[in-house]
Amino acid sequence: MNRTTLSLIAGTVALAAITGFASLSEPDASGTDTAEAAAVLPVERSGLLCPAPSASDLAETTYTSFTPVTKGAGSDGSAQLQAAPRESTDTAATEDDEKTSEDGKTTDTPDAEGSDTDKADTDKADTDKADTDKADTDKADDDKKTAAKPVLAPKAPGTPVTGETSGADGPALVGTAEGGFAPGWTVQQTTQVTAGNGRGLLGVTCTAPDTEFWFPGVSTAADRTDYVHLTNPDDSAAVADIELYGKDGAVATTVGEGLTIPAHSTEPILLSTLTGEKQDDLTVHVNVRSGRVGAAVQALDDKLGGDWLAASTDPAGTLVVPGIPKDATAVRLVVFAPGDTDADLKVQLAAPTGLITPAGQETLHVKGGMTTAVDLGDVTRGEAGSLVLTPTDGSAPVVAAVRVVRGKGDKQESAFIPATAQVGARASVAGNGAKDTTLSLTAPTGTAKVKVTASAGTGGGTAASQTYTIKQGTTQDVRLPVPAGLKGTYALTVENLTAGTPVYASRTLTATDGGIPGFTVQTLPDDRGTVAVPEADEDLRVLQK
Repeated sequence: MNRTTLSLIAGTVALAAITGFASLSEPDASGTDTAEAAAVLPVERSGLLCPAPSASDLAETTYTSFTPVTKGAGSDGSAQLQAAPRESTDTAATEDDEKTSEDGKTTDTPDAEGSDTDKADTDKADTDKADTDKADTDKADDDKKTAAKPVLAPKAPGTPVTGETSGADGPALVGTAEGGFAPGWTVQQTTQVTAGNGRGLLGVTCTAPDTEFWFPGVSTAADRTDYVHLTNPDDSAAVADIELYGKDGAVATTVGEGLTIPAHSTEPILLSTLTGEKQDDLTVHVNVRSGRVGAAVQALDDKLGGDWLAASTDPAGTLVVPGIPKDATAVRLVVFAPGDTDADLKVQLAAPTGLITPAGQETLHVKGGMTTAVDLGDVTRGEAGSLVLTPTDGSAPVVAAVRVVRGKGDKQESAFIPATAQVGARASVAGNGAKDTTLSLTAPTGTAKVKVTASAGTGGGTAASQTYTIKQGTTQDVRLPVPAGLKGTYALTVENLTAGTPVYASRTLTATDGGIPGFTVQTLPDDRGTVAVPEADEDLRVLQK
């Protein structure tokens, strides 16, 4: 069951509702329209969701929160990231205590002499019950205090803050930012697993709740263990459908419809439990019937490590997959065409010298409602590169992602890059190190100037900026302006200074462990830190009949 994407409309309405207001004025005497252009204002509230990081006891997870400084944003506000609370069971425990106390009363017929003893027993039972109730109340208060303690609480926009957790018990996190902390707020979750299924570096940018997600590139093959993590931030349960699409179309599932995600909780759904079919390349469609969720796929491979797969941008005729690592040894492109319309795509690589066509892979035909995959090999050939997909004849909407492999033999690691929206006015990514970070910028249709700002570090340092020119049709791995006196990790903020010329970006983190080239890639879509709020005029004619 497909439905038209509502995320952009819903997001715009929600942002306008929380950030703007309409000003009313007397209509002009001449009757002419005096409404002014929409004002662009910073958002005043943002929400983010982070999935539970890992089921491995060897996992080491770092969270990094950052809000860029935004002109016009208030100086007050706050941001915090908390473990998703669990429903208390204290009420049930109290009811059990009451039932036990009632059942424990003496049922023998008391004589006159025994009445005081019975009364004493009753008084003692009441005292014991009171003590139990007090203990339960104290425990509930302690649990509430523990749940309320934030994992992260940034102190000021412009400076990142970090937190850590270890092992398999890391919870899903729910975050809220208000006031000056809300515009452009981003949180990076990075996990390193040293051994076992899915070992390597796993990274994901925590996402805003939404109602629809597309994940091309998942698998139910024997060597893959893929989970869809659904996180519900709200006070009521959410209901979602998970649909699978393979090379022959829709895949029959057993329990994929009407999945309930309780309030303030995460549900990891193992894809192989939804169907008995084993397919290497599938597309997952998460369609939320009621409520909102955050969604991400954790893809774990027996031999090629693991990573998070973020959702592809909304279905479109033209897509860009930015920042394929230059030392990639294998690149697999997975594309899905929602609906019944076939898509014919031109496949190009935006390299440092311009757009080129991979030999033997000039075009790709994608049947409507089906998933198509193609191996591009070491398509980047030691240079920075981004994939650009454009329609050859007519335009049919598609979603896409690539799976990238680095290393050789038994020392290989994999990561995913989804097609993404353009940087827009501004985008940020946190958790960058002095020597382990690569920023890729591509401008497929025109030359653009891009400003990159490196924030102060989590432990100190001075912010630095640099402006780059990205020529039309090229991708550049830019030399980053590392903060002076850097301590800890820092955030990168990318601003497109050329209006009307789209720029796409991604960031790669690397961490070699035991000779295995661990890496993870996050894209940088527009942070939607501002919203256009139109002026409104009073028009008394609407009251006339």
